[in-house]
Amino acid sequence: MDREKINNELLTFALDIGTRSVVGILGSFEKDMIKIHYSDIEFQTKRAMYDGQIHDIEGVVEIVNKVKKSLEDKAGVKLKKVAIAAAGRALKTSRLTLERELDESEVITKHFIRSIEIEGLQEAQMELEENPFDASQYFCVGNTVVNYYLNDVLIKNPTGHKAKKISIDILATFLPYAVVDSLYSVMKKVELEVSFMTLEPIAAISVAVPQNVRLLNIALVDIGAGTSDIAITRDGAVVAYDMASTAGDEITESLMQNFLLDFDTAEVVKCNLHKNKSQFFQDILGVQHEYESAEMLEKIQPAIEMVVEDIADRIIVQNEKNPSAIFLIGGGSQMPMLPELLANRLGLNKERVAVRRIETIKNLEYEKLVVSGPEGITPVGILAKTLEYHDIDFIETTVNGRFIKLFQSKPLKVRDALVSVEFNPRDLIQKKGKNLNITINGKKITFFGECGEPAQIYVNNKEANLDTVISDGSIIRIEPAKAGQDAKRCINDIIDSINGFYVEGRWVNRAQNITVNGSRENTARALENSDNVEFQEINTVADLCNLIKIDGNKNDILIENKIAEPNAKISENINITIEKKNLTKESEDKRNIEDEDCIFITYNGTPLKIKKDRENLIFVDIFKCVDFDRSKVNGKLVLTHNGQPANYTNPLEDKDVVVVQWIK
Repeated sequence: MDREKINNELLTFALDIGTRSVVGILGSFEKDMIKIHYSDIEFQTKRAMYDGQIHDIEGVVEIVNKVKKSLEDKAGVKLKKVAIAAAGRALKTSRLTLERELDESEVITKHFIRSIEIEGLQEAQMELEENPFDASQYFCVGNTVVNYYLNDVLIKNPTGHKAKKISIDILATFLPYAVVDSLYSVMKKVELEVSFMTLEPIAAISVAVPQNVRLLNIALVDIGAGTSDIAITRDGAVVAYDMASTAGDEITESLMQNFLLDFDTAEVVKCNLHKNKSQFFQDILGVQHEYESAEMLEKIQPAIEMVVEDIADRIIVQNEKNPSAIFLIGGGSQMPMLPELLANRLGLNKERVAVRRIETIKNLEYEKLVVSGPEGITPVGILAKTLEYHDIDFIETTVNGRFIKLFQSKPLKVRDALVSVEFNPRDLIQKKGKNLNITINGKKITFFGECGEPAQIYVNNKEANLDTVISDGSIIRIEPAKAGQDAKRCINDIIDSINGFYVEGRWVNRAQNITVNGSRENTARALENSDNVEFQEINTVADLCNLIKIDGNKNDILIENKIAEPNAKISENINITIEKKNLTKESEDKRNIEDEDCIFITYNGTPLKIKKDRENLIFVDIFKCVDFDRSKVNGKLVLTHNGQPANYTNPLEDKDVVVVQWIK
């Protein structure tokens, strides 16, 4: 590529800041091709970074400045913007299970599932931030639901089902703010503006695992010096991240121990094992050696197997099964035997564990690159992601007026924003009013509360939902769900639900002698949870006769003008009449004498016969004939006589209507 033909003002600067080295690339996107024009590499001379985390900002600034100046000299341009990536080994992965009790009468909705997932991610983030040994705050950069369970039974999709309990296994990955802040601090000191930021595993996947194969279950493993970073794809997305704590350094240390080498010499030998059949080196005693590479590999095979075992175990933890294929990148992936051992460990054909090199990247053009093979995947991936997304890193949005910044590792939705704010996801769920649970004549009955109103979600003042895609500057507004009315019942509601009937044209409740928790109550009294309601129920002619003390031998009970037997059922709203039987004159005269000594009134809706023990009865005489304890105060005593306030000394006459009740 001739320098004169390159428009250097349009070059994109991508920077890969690693634990051992810093790689810089200048490239452009032309005619569907990613073109790399210039590159440079500088090695860390100080231990300024550990496991991808910047510990010495000034030390990293020094190396980045060298790379920046070198590229500026090569391109003849002043670099102002840069694309960077946070190390995958800085990610924190959390897995948790949420359980929620459900109303078995309600169908499970997608909205309800999403709200539980948000709650789970918030809990996972809080657990990380509440760790007394870790004061960091975190971005959520990826999450997936591993399993759903209904009533402890595994189910693929709970939407539309009903159950008593739902459980959700969630896997979430978080990036510490500190990692982002330190990278930004370095860029500020070298006078570079961050135009784009991504994660190293995402950058690597963008070029190592093309979008059209991400529907497959693939594990990408970046084997570096101190750690092996893992990312897993499934259903078109990156669903999990992890890190194995063993990598190339374990193999280097094994070479040191087996062949008495210093660290730097062992590193050189390790990197040459896949290149040459024989190795020449000098040990720490100054003795020169020549070994066959195969012989050395046999000696260090236990160390390689240890790395393989650790990687395989982490893949299984995150994927819960063997993946379809594994792509290896990073310098450690070139270690002979490692791909085959990993395939054996996971029960895969060896062809399904492949080392990805920059040569496998489609639509990539370059003449000279300071890093090649699998080591070049990540820096090229950072450049490719930058060119693809055109300077988007974080997006800024507001939720109910609260400003937040989100990491754009995927298309973001309303639910992703809610994870980052203190919005209670339970406020998203349509709430029913409280149920009322009572016992009626020994049977437990539940009266359900009313349904409430669902949460209202708006994005930029337009109706939306939890899956609505958001972008930079989106304004999210959420009106919490409203609870429905609690279930309410009083004693009268119970009485009215049991249809009564008529006796001589007067309405009679089928439920009689009602008590609540063993006491008589005002029928307008509101029932409470766990109340025990008991009453006698008039279902047959015999029940009626027993209740109103009618002698079946002296009276006929007529239903629809037909004499009814004692066991005859009394149906709803039926009219019952009572006629005296045809008796002998002697019996009739006796009965007439008896009836002349009584009056018949209606007491609390029920017929009542009162024997006259003197010529003129008064209101207070009814208490001789009914079971009503006035000595135990249970509210306000209300007495009515023919619809008017009663007086104890008022005359009591035949066919009077009397009500005696406690009102709370």
